[in-house]
Amino acid sequence: MIITAGKFKGQKITAPDESITRPTLSKVRMGIFNTLQAMIDFEGSSFLDMYAGSGIMGLEALSRGFSQACAIEKNSKAFQIIKSNFKKFNPAPELIKGDSLIIAPKLNEQFDVIYIDPPYFSGIYEQSLNAISRITGNIVILEHVTDVDFSGFKPVKQKRYGDKFITYLYKL
Repeated sequence: MIITAGKFKGQKITAPDESITRPTLSKVRMGIFNTLQAMIDFEGSSFLDMYAGSGIMGLEALSRGFSQACAIEKNSKAFQIIKSNFKKFNPAPELIKGDSLIIAPKLNEQFDVIYIDPPYFSGIYEQSLNAISRITGNIVILEHVTDVDFSGFKPVKQKRYGDKFITYLYKL
Protein backbone atom coordinates (compact mmCIF):
# COMPACT_ATOMS: atom_id res chain seq x y z
CA MET A 1 0.00 0.00 0.00
CA ILE A 2 1.15 3.51 -0.79
CA ILE A 3 0.34 6.80 0.94
CA THR A 4 -1.52 8.91 -1.61
CA ALA A 5 -0.69 12.55 -0.75
CA GLY A 6 1.16 14.94 1.50
CA LYS A 7 4.62 14.81 3.00
CA PHE A 8 4.67 10.98 3.08
CA LYS A 9 3.29 10.65 -0.47
CA GLY A 10 4.59 7.58 -2.27
CA GLN A 11 5.85 5.88 0.90
CA LYS A 12 4.98 2.20 1.06
CA ILE A 13 3.59 0.37 4.05
CA THR A 14 2.94 -3.29 4.66
CA ALA A 15 -0.67 -4.41 4.84
CA PRO A 16 -1.78 -7.34 7.00
CA ASP A 17 -3.09 -10.44 5.26
CA GLU A 18 -6.49 -9.75 3.71
CA SER A 19 -8.01 -12.53 5.79
CA ILE A 20 -7.30 -10.28 8.82
CA THR A 21 -8.09 -6.82 7.43
CA ARG A 22 -9.68 -5.14 4.45
CA PRO A 23 -7.48 -2.11 3.65
CA THR A 24 -9.22 1.02 2.41
CA LEU A 25 -8.41 1.42 -1.29
CA SER A 26 -6.30 4.40 -2.38
CA LYS A 27 -9.19 5.80 -4.47
CA VAL A 28 -11.43 5.75 -1.39
CA ARG A 29 -8.73 7.27 0.86
CA MET A 30 -8.19 10.07 -1.64
CA GLY A 31 -11.93 10.71 -1.79
CA ILE A 32 -12.26 10.76 1.99
CA PHE A 33 -9.43 13.23 2.54
CA ASN A 34 -10.45 15.44 -0.40
CA THR A 35 -13.96 15.66 1.05
CA LEU A 36 -12.60 16.34 4.54
CA GLN A 37 -10.36 19.09 3.23
CA ALA A 38 -13.47 20.97 2.08
CA MET A 39 -14.99 20.56 5.57
CA ILE A 40 -12.15 21.37 8.01
CA ASP A 41 -8.64 22.78 8.26
CA PHE A 42 -6.24 19.88 8.85
CA GLU A 43 -3.63 22.02 10.62
CA GLY A 44 -4.11 21.69 14.37
CA SER A 45 -6.68 18.91 13.89
CA SER A 46 -6.71 15.40 15.36
CA PHE A 47 -7.75 12.10 13.78
CA LEU A 48 -8.86 8.83 15.41
CA ASP A 49 -8.95 5.55 13.47
CA MET A 50 -10.96 3.13 15.61
CA TYR A 51 -10.20 -0.02 13.58
CA ALA A 52 -6.73 0.64 12.23
CA GLY A 53 -6.14 -2.54 10.17
CA SER A 54 -2.94 -1.47 8.38
CA GLY A 55 -2.63 1.97 9.98
CA ILE A 56 -2.86 3.70 6.60
CA MET A 57 -5.63 6.13 7.56
CA GLY A 58 -3.68 7.62 10.48
CA LEU A 59 -0.59 7.93 8.28
CA GLU A 60 -2.62 9.60 5.52
CA ALA A 61 -4.00 12.05 8.10
CA LEU A 62 -0.55 13.04 9.37
CA SER A 63 0.85 13.12 5.85
CA ARG A 64 -1.84 15.60 4.80
CA GLY A 65 -1.30 17.95 7.73
CA PHE A 66 -3.26 16.70 10.73
CA SER A 67 -1.34 17.55 13.90
CA GLN A 68 -2.22 14.35 15.73
CA ALA A 69 -3.49 10.88 14.87
CA CYS A 70 -4.38 7.89 17.01
CA ALA A 71 -4.99 4.33 15.81
CA ILE A 72 -6.64 1.50 17.73
CA GLU A 73 -6.24 -2.15 16.68
CA LYS A 74 -7.42 -5.30 18.43
CA ASN A 75 -5.90 -8.03 16.22
CA SER A 76 -2.40 -8.96 17.46
CA LYS A 77 -0.96 -9.73 14.01
CA ALA A 78 -2.32 -6.51 12.51
CA PHE A 79 -1.09 -4.56 15.56
CA GLN A 80 2.49 -5.82 15.06
CA ILE A 81 2.42 -4.88 11.37
CA ILE A 82 1.08 -1.41 12.17
CA LYS A 83 3.73 -0.96 14.87
CA SER A 84 6.42 -1.86 12.32
CA ASN A 85 4.90 0.50 9.73
CA PHE A 86 4.70 3.42 12.17
CA LYS A 87 8.41 3.11 13.07
CA LYS A 88 9.23 4.36 9.55
CA PHE A 89 7.46 7.71 10.02
CA ASN A 90 8.03 10.87 12.02
CA PRO A 91 5.62 11.91 13.27
CA ALA A 92 3.71 8.65 13.57
CA PRO A 93 0.22 8.09 14.93
CA GLU A 94 -0.19 6.98 18.52
CA LEU A 95 -0.98 3.24 18.48
CA ILE A 96 -3.21 1.58 21.07
CA LYS A 97 -3.77 -2.18 21.24
CA GLY A 98 -7.22 -3.30 22.26
CA ASP A 99 -10.93 -3.31 21.59
CA SER A 100 -12.16 0.05 20.27
CA LEU A 101 -15.55 -0.42 21.89
CA ILE A 102 -13.85 -0.50 25.30
CA ILE A 103 -10.99 1.93 24.66
CA ALA A 104 -12.76 4.76 22.78
CA PRO A 105 -15.16 5.70 25.62
CA LYS A 106 -12.18 5.96 28.00
CA LEU A 107 -10.15 8.36 25.85
CA ASN A 108 -9.80 11.72 27.55
CA GLU A 109 -9.43 13.79 24.42
CA GLN A 110 -11.70 15.08 21.71
CA PHE A 111 -10.97 14.28 18.07
CA ASP A 112 -11.81 16.49 15.13
CA VAL A 113 -12.31 13.45 12.89
CA ILE A 114 -13.19 9.91 13.92
CA TYR A 115 -12.95 7.21 11.26
CA ILE A 116 -14.95 4.03 11.84
CA ASP A 117 -14.39 1.06 9.54
CA PRO A 118 -15.02 -2.13 11.54
CA PRO A 119 -15.07 -5.55 9.89
CA TYR A 120 -17.99 -5.64 7.47
CA PHE A 121 -21.01 -7.59 8.69
CA SER A 122 -19.65 -7.48 12.25
CA GLY A 123 -22.83 -5.83 13.47
CA ILE A 124 -20.91 -3.28 15.55
CA TYR A 125 -21.54 -0.06 13.62
CA GLU A 126 -24.14 1.21 16.07
CA GLN A 127 -22.03 0.06 19.05
CA SER A 128 -19.08 1.96 17.58
CA LEU A 129 -21.12 5.15 17.25
CA ASN A 130 -22.33 4.71 20.82
CA ALA A 131 -18.73 4.18 22.02
CA ILE A 132 -17.67 7.58 20.67
CA SER A 133 -20.74 9.55 21.71
CA ARG A 134 -18.86 11.08 24.64
CA ILE A 135 -15.58 11.82 22.84
CA THR A 136 -16.76 12.83 19.41
CA GLY A 137 -15.47 16.05 17.97
CA ASN A 138 -16.58 17.50 14.68
CA ILE A 139 -16.85 14.81 12.02
CA VAL A 140 -17.43 11.06 12.14
CA ILE A 141 -16.75 9.05 9.00
CA LEU A 142 -18.32 5.63 8.70
CA GLU A 143 -17.28 3.12 6.02
CA HIS A 144 -20.02 0.52 5.67
CA VAL A 145 -21.82 -1.87 3.31
CA THR A 146 -25.01 -2.38 5.29
CA ASP A 147 -27.69 0.00 6.53
CA VAL A 148 -26.76 1.65 9.81
CA ASP A 149 -28.91 3.33 12.46
CA PHE A 150 -27.37 6.79 12.83
CA SER A 151 -29.32 7.65 16.01
CA GLY A 152 -27.65 10.58 17.74
CA PHE A 153 -25.83 11.58 14.56
CA LYS A 154 -26.80 13.59 11.51
CA PRO A 155 -25.62 12.33 8.10
CA VAL A 156 -24.31 15.31 6.12
CA LYS A 157 -22.78 13.59 3.11
CA GLN A 158 -22.60 10.10 1.66
CA LYS A 159 -20.55 8.74 -1.22
CA ARG A 160 -20.68 5.30 -2.78
CA TYR A 161 -17.63 3.36 -3.93
CA GLY A 162 -18.74 0.08 -5.49
CA ASP A 163 -20.50 -1.88 -2.74
CA LYS A 164 -19.42 0.39 0.12
CA PHE A 165 -20.63 3.70 1.45
CA ILE A 166 -18.63 6.45 3.09
CA THR A 167 -20.99 8.43 5.32
CA TYR A 168 -19.99 11.71 6.98
CA LEU A 169 -21.84 12.43 10.24
CA TYR A 170 -22.13 15.20 12.80
CA LYS A 171 -23.05 14.53 16.42
CA LEU A 172 -26.51 15.86 17.29
